[in-house]
Amino acid sequence: MNTTLFSRWLPAVEQTSILRKTALGVAGLAFVGGAVAGPAVAAQAAPEHAGSPVSQSVMADKGKADKGKGDKGKPSRDRLVPRGVQGSQSRIDVSGERSDNVKAIVKATKKAGLGERAAVIAVGTSLQESKLENLGHLGDRNDHDSLGLFQQRPSSGWGSPDQITDPEYSTTSFLKGLKQVDGWQEMPLTDAAQKVQVSAFPDAYAQWEDQAADLVANTWNS
Repeated sequence: MNTTLFSRWLPAVEQTSILRKTALGVAGLAFVGGAVAGPAVAAQAAPEHAGSPVSQSVMADKGKADKGKGDKGKPSRDRLVPRGVQGSQSRIDVSGERSDNVKAIVKATKKAGLGERAAVIAVGTSLQESKLENLGHLGDRNDHDSLGLFQQRPSSGWGSPDQITDPEYSTTSFLKGLKQVDGWQEMPLTDAAQKVQVSAFPDAYAQWEDQAADLVANTWNS
């Protein structure tokens, strides 16, 4: 055998053998790693494509979570005002005590287990009855013995003066009356409010629905 030719051929064989062993070793490691680590690692390592079932599932869940929310996580308009507003609308400045009372009404509504629409009706009613001010006794200007955010009367069984002038108590009392009105969720605000308040001016609540919806939208998730 030609020793010169053999000496040239031997390194090539050794190099091929080394490459084969390396390839088998890598494959073996890959198999062992997959068997030990399980599918969780493989799933984590695999890139998620927009059209994959996992991606579509995540997007579907996100859509469900966002349902009912408008811009920046605010309640959507159709949840706040399902029938739209009626007639010309009025607005007042809502800051300081008034703003605090809006928050108190929204908090009491959530505590009562009711949704955004109930809060809109309560805030709109209070806008008409007291301009969102927690009224004490007004003397000669008082409507009988009406007090608090909703002008509720102790003599009509709404509670004691101290109770009625507590925003949480007065809101909860209003909401208890609202829940007894069949179909209040789909009623125009003025109709739902009138069923509870029995006002001499039953259509007056309608003018506050737009502002009440805005106030609740800005407060509900804050």
